[in-house]
Amino acid sequence: MFTKRITYCAQPAVISCDALCSKAWGVHSRPRNPNDTFKTDAELGTAPVDPQTYEGDHAKPVGAKTAQEMNKWCARECERCTLSRPNEAIKLKTF
Repeated sequence: MFTKRITYCAQPAVISCDALCSKAWGVHSRPRNPNDTFKTDAELGTAPVDPQTYEGDHAKPVGAKTAQEMNKWCARECERCTLSRPNEAIKLKTF
């Protein structure tokens, strides 16, 4: 699991994820089921290295090995990333 303290909308925050960047499509790119839920990792396999979604000048990190490599794309676009307040319990999403 990766966890990084950031400033989000001028407030202290924490972003956390399961560190499976190879499975991250992005909230706007991840294929969905007919009932508008995300398809599971097993249904999709590996995500594209560049899903063609960007946040500012930040793209999806390729092969991130540390939390320090998390960027704006992670906080705003990654469907696997969870945003929380400092000292709040972290609950990761499952796919």
